[in-house]
Amino acid sequence: MSEPTPKPGTASTRLAAVWGSPIRHSASPAMHNAGFAALGLDWRYVAFEVAPERLAVAREGARAMGFCGVYLTVPHKVLALGLMDVLDASAEAWGAVNTVVFEAENAEGVWTPVGQLRSVTGPVRLCGHNTDADAIVRALRDDLLIEPRGARVLLLGAGGAGKAAALRLADEGVETLWLQNRTASKAAGLAAEIAQRFPAVDVRVGLPDTDVEILIHATSSGLKPEDPLPLDLASYPLARADGVYDMIYRPAETPLLRAARQAGCRTANGLGMLLYQGAAAFELWTGRPAPVDVMRTALVREVQGHPGESR
Repeated sequence: MSEPTPKPGTASTRLAAVWGSPIRHSASPAMHNAGFAALGLDWRYVAFEVAPERLAVAREGARAMGFCGVYLTVPHKVLALGLMDVLDASAEAWGAVNTVVFEAENAEGVWTPVGQLRSVTGPVRLCGHNTDADAIVRALRDDLLIEPRGARVLLLGAGGAGKAAALRLADEGVETLWLQNRTASKAAGLAAEIAQRFPAVDVRVGLPDTDVEILIHATSSGLKPEDPLPLDLASYPLARADGVYDMIYRPAETPLLRAARQAGCRTANGLGMLLYQGAAAFELWTGRPAPVDVMRTALVREVQGHPGESR
């Protein structure tokens, strides 16, 4: 059975996008466009390279051109906090924005996603959400088959995605959380926030002195073939982790995941996290249930190729 294909775009086509730097690796256009086509929606999702210093300009351009939504990836998730007109409770709670919903007032004066309105005549505001945090918890359960609650976790990276993951895992009730970041002061600041908000969690900065159930990689190291491993294996061997989760999904097996597999760890890349946060964003923008199975198939095909296809 062939997949639904989108009709040619028109002046009525709704637009959504992903912004990041770098952005060529992004598989989210394949996922979202497959979802739109499956529901017969006249929407398109495109990817744009946007440098951090141009984020505010891009925001105003998208507002003026009638965009319905934007997904933010590296390095924009924390920077965007100060560029939104309003923050959803999820962005406030997890300290980063990855999903932007463009909103306008409906006939009753209620702020509503513009993708769910027939027309927009008044001002448009940008509401920042975070769909990353819940997605990482679900991905750990589904892809690694490991329960985060009560687990010992080593998190590499304290940027936008790393910060949201750390706070969400603390809220989930991990036992001990180690934060390792290239800039130690950034990890220390995040640890202090976790200690204040979630005093039951034992949060530490640096590498563990014990085995862990889960190691999560939340930096961009590994997107390029020449990138070094994000962890000094002499200081902390991967065999000390039951499972290793890399938020990077392209390449499907990063050098970190390859080394973890060879060390006998359970491994998973960021495809599941991308799927779950993308499905949540899709529903925020459109007001329609996301066709998750269709979106998953499109992602797998985009990143790994058709089943049985050599790569």
